[in-house]
Amino acid sequence: MERKIISISQKRQITIPQKYFEALGFDNEAECIYQNNTLIIRPIKDNIGGEFAEQILADLISQGYSGNELLKQFKIQQSKVCPAIEQIITNAEDAAKGKD
Repeated sequence: MERKIISISQKRQITIPQKYFEALGFDNEAECIYQNNTLIIRPIKDNIGGEFAEQILADLISQGYSGNELLKQFKIQQSKVCPAIEQIITNAEDAAKGKD
């Protein structure tokens, strides 16, 4: 883990150190997450959950979807991947802390 102290302007703005900006592949937007009294700032990835794309498509095709309806259903299913993963992580953290 690497730690760096950064300043916050009067307008609540911060500057991401160039080393981190480049290493993480930031562009012109960032995702900001508040969880467990921690603020996480990370680059937006267009292909979040992309590793599941092939499985999603195979499942939808097996259900008989094709053409524009396949594309529509794929977008719906793909949008559910990140929230599901985040819930799994939260559940795992709670289990590790002994919470039910």
